[in-house]
Amino acid sequence: MPIKVAVVGANGRMGRAISSALVADPEFQLTLAIDKTGSGVPVRSFAGDAAGDLVIGDRIGDGFDHAEVDVMLDMSHHSAAPAHAESAAKRGKPFVIGCTGMHSEAISSVRSICREYNVPGMIIPNFAIGAVLMMKFSEMAAAWMPDVEIIELHHEKKEDAPSGTALLTAERIADARTQEPTKLPVEHIKVPGVRGGVTERVRIHSVRLPGLLAHQQVMFGASGETLTITHDSLDRSSFMTGVKLSLRRVPELTGLTVGLDKILFG
Repeated sequence: MPIKVAVVGANGRMGRAISSALVADPEFQLTLAIDKTGSGVPVRSFAGDAAGDLVIGDRIGDGFDHAEVDVMLDMSHHSAAPAHAESAAKRGKPFVIGCTGMHSEAISSVRSICREYNVPGMIIPNFAIGAVLMMKFSEMAAAWMPDVEIIELHHEKKEDAPSGTALLTAERIADARTQEPTKLPVEHIKVPGVRGGVTERVRIHSVRLPGLLAHQQVMFGASGETLTITHDSLDRSSFMTGVKLSLRRVPELTGLTVGLDKILFG
């Protein structure tokens, strides 16, 4: 039997791409599409005739009560993600959140929801397999090269900065360090913000430009050498393997899992 999926945020750029990928894959069945901005839009208009007569609705609770759903995928907005997670969890539905810009308070809220309803959930900052490997390789490098800066580059419509991927990369680097970073001299800053921002003692620079999709460079420096680990998503198809993997595996998990690496590497 195919995995029956509800996609929240189905009318966004990622929502449409994911809906199309699920409709085209016999392993999955798109049974519910929710988006406040696209209510009434036939899913076949962007996902093809295999979507059947499914139309986008705007009420997630009513949708769950009238459709068969095995797992929910939320690609809407980080501000609504905890409420959507609770709507799914209280009906016993596992969920995957791919919204960008999830803050620590929202992640804690979702973790509590998983615990309260005993339903598994995932928060995935980046579905691209290459991005997950980039973070893993950065962890490996950080054990030997503690001095590092991150440059993340995204399209002009991305609101949050830095990206969730950059924040998670910085967190993983901080956990993997075995040496203290080099202490830098007092900086003479001529333009405020020119050196980016710092989290977990990792400096992050965010770029937003038309023509970009999702890109990240992790630059390590040591005596006489540098190491740059780069990942580029050139098309939204790069995210689909991770999306499908998450939908398959989330029912097997316990509590809240953050990051696709927990599935790839255990």
